[in-house]
Amino acid sequence: MKFLKIHQLLLTVAMILCVNGVASAETIELGKLHANAGLNCSDCHGDAKKKQPAPMFACLQCHDTQELAATTKDVQPTNPHKNRHNDTETNCNKCHHQHKPSENACIGCHQRFEFKKLP
Repeated sequence: MKFLKIHQLLLTVAMILCVNGVASAETIELGKLHANAGLNCSDCHGDAKKKQPAPMFACLQCHDTQELAATTKDVQPTNPHKNRHNDTETNCNKCHHQHKPSENACIGCHQRFEFKKLP
């Protein structure tokens, strides 16, 4: 349990740094962030011989979607972690990729949603 709390703290700090523009979400691969936090591939992907994308329930083992939404509440033009389509339960994999840079999945329909650094 102590191990998970430390990892959750490290991942929360990394997320805050991304949101505040210290590190750009476009340049960080989550696989590297998770590895730097001491996680193994199987922690997110399971033990299957053929690796599959990490399911959202794997993300929820360490990340609380309500806390993420609270952390990004001031992002403009809208909070990317709380939206009218899925509230705080949007599949993490829509924007966040483990082995390639994250992307803004909202921009396909919402051209004005260019998420900028917070002041």
